[in-house]
Amino acid sequence: MKRIHHRAAGVFAAVLIGAVLSGCNQAKASPGQNKGAAEAPAVPVFAVNTTLAVQGQILDYLALSGDIVSGTSVDTFSDAAGKITRVYVSVGDRVARNDPVAAVDPSRPGMTYQANIVRAPIAGTITALPAQVGMTISQAVPLARIAGGNALEIKLYVAERFISKIALRQPCQISLDAWPGDVFRGSVTEISPVVDAASRTMEVRVNVENPGAKLKAGMFAKVRIITEEKSNIVKIPNGAMLQRSGEDYVFTVATDPRDPAFRIARRQVITPGILVDGVLEVQQGLTPNQEIIIRGQTLLEDGSRINVIEQVAPLGAAN
Repeated sequence: MKRIHHRAAGVFAAVLIGAVLSGCNQAKASPGQNKGAAEAPAVPVFAVNTTLAVQGQILDYLALSGDIVSGTSVDTFSDAAGKITRVYVSVGDRVARNDPVAAVDPSRPGMTYQANIVRAPIAGTITALPAQVGMTISQAVPLARIAGGNALEIKLYVAERFISKIALRQPCQISLDAWPGDVFRGSVTEISPVVDAASRTMEVRVNVENPGAKLKAGMFAKVRIITEEKSNIVKIPNGAMLQRSGEDYVFTVATDPRDPAFRIARRQVITPGILVDGVLEVQQGLTPNQEIIIRGQTLLEDGSRINVIEQVAPLGAAN
């Protein structure tokens, strides 16, 4: 029995010594493995979209709408009351000054008079014709309305809070559903001296250039009155700008100085100007043709590595 106990004890001691030696070997190998892993840490790379800052023009404007009306419009009246016996014109006809418009017979029972010929007081286009053969009219009833020449205007009503932005001869851009894609030009020609107390608006009249006689009185128009115009400024999409700690900034694209094979984001503080339709003026901080990040920039820090997935076309001249 004693021999068996001694033999078991010897086996146990051999196993224990082997386990200790094995643990020592693993402990020696482990520091070398960790050292190798620390030498090559993973560097995050952020996917972004970019575009170029553009030098150009930016227009601030006031958007309004109104009806096109004739710039000169005159009603035609008869000098005598009576019955209309003939109408010489139709709506849309062009007339010269003194052309006949209608004949009015002023005769009464027992009295016969020569027909009175009502003539056009100005040259222009017949836009309304209330006169009908057989009607009895007085001197206060208009027989026809004549729009003089090709001059057209748009009546607009400006809210009181925008009055300070309106001035004579301000340029205007005019668009109509009837002519999609076309932009007509005009300017502010008349500003009412009073504000309507009920609507708190001021009437403004804008003349309209009408090449090709495309525009007609009565059409509905959308008008941009240009209130501020800046040329040769740097502009970017508004979404590129970020705000943090009271600073306005964008991220520009640069080559990584540690490894030229990579590109990095650089945080650049800017001074923003006016914002129009998603286009931002940059007064300071950027130069034309600098590449800026417009998507994927919210998680970036100065010096973050980036991968440019797409370079979006720069803002067009129309912006």
